[in-house]
Amino acid sequence: MLRFQHIDYLYFLGILPVLVFLFIGTIYWRKKKLQVLGNPFLITEQLRGYIPGRITFKFILMAIALTIAIIGLANLQTGDKAEKVQRKGVDVIIALDVSKSMLAQDIQPDRLTRAKQLIQRVIDKMSNDRVGLIVFAGRPYLHVPLTVDYSTVKMILPSITPDIVPSQGTVFSDAIDMAIKSFSQNERKYKSLIIISDGEDHDEKAIEKTREAADAGIMVHTVGIGSPQGATLFDPETKSLKLDENGNTVVSKLNEEELKSIAAAGRGTYQLLQNTDEVATRLNTSLESMEQKSLGSFVFTEFTSYFQYFLLLAFIILIIEWLLPNAQQNSKTSLK
Repeated sequence: MLRFQHIDYLYFLGILPVLVFLFIGTIYWRKKKLQVLGNPFLITEQLRGYIPGRITFKFILMAIALTIAIIGLANLQTGDKAEKVQRKGVDVIIALDVSKSMLAQDIQPDRLTRAKQLIQRVIDKMSNDRVGLIVFAGRPYLHVPLTVDYSTVKMILPSITPDIVPSQGTVFSDAIDMAIKSFSQNERKYKSLIIISDGEDHDEKAIEKTREAADAGIMVHTVGIGSPQGATLFDPETKSLKLDENGNTVVSKLNEEELKSIAAAGRGTYQLLQNTDEVATRLNTSLESMEQKSLGSFVFTEFTSYFQYFLLLAFIILIIEWLLPNAQQNSKTSLK
């Protein structure tokens, strides 16, 4: 088994594209400056000891060292010893609406980002429960089956966008049906479904399917994202506000009544997302109040860490970069 002990450090890898962009911009700016002075080829001919491509090569070395160092800080580990432990918990599936209306910014930075933050906080507060993740819009997809590997779910969250679901819309009934099938069919309790959405659903079967889930022993909670006043949507294709078939600006509004009806039919609770930590705490309190089942399983209790090798390799690469001269002594070369 491989895992990262501190998976949040991997988010720092997002710095690399920014550094590459800045480096390319600097190179372009330097060439423009040389063009003002004259022929860049002739000018660099006069630079004593100039080594073509040396600056780029040193930057690549530094970027590689930074990448390896970040991976080292995340601490890659292998599981060495597994023991069977008895735990009690429930099975929880989170159904996340990824329709394009979830990009509305009536809740900052946008509805989808806040929803993903909520999911992370809920998982952070879990200890023994199994969790799964369904993403849905026009169609649902089981993104993560039920698991106790919380780090895997949290690692996947940043990559979730409306683009991962080709069929747009918001169809609750299909997502609920997939959740029903994803739970154990041999139990009629210990199961909960959390639906996070702006409620823009036009599916008449949603309440019927929710009652079916409740009859199967699944408690259905809903969380509303957005505001009743709504917000306009930006269309990336036209690079302007999204318009309907009549040319009117589309305003996406939170449909609380739909989400409240689903929660009532599913014998669960409805919450409006305002304070992320408070909503996560109330959801986890509801889960903890449910009857728990025994979840005997093998877990790794001893791990071998490899961070030191990554950090050592990064240090060696930085030393090499530092030792490489930017220019040769008493020599002239030409720029390719």
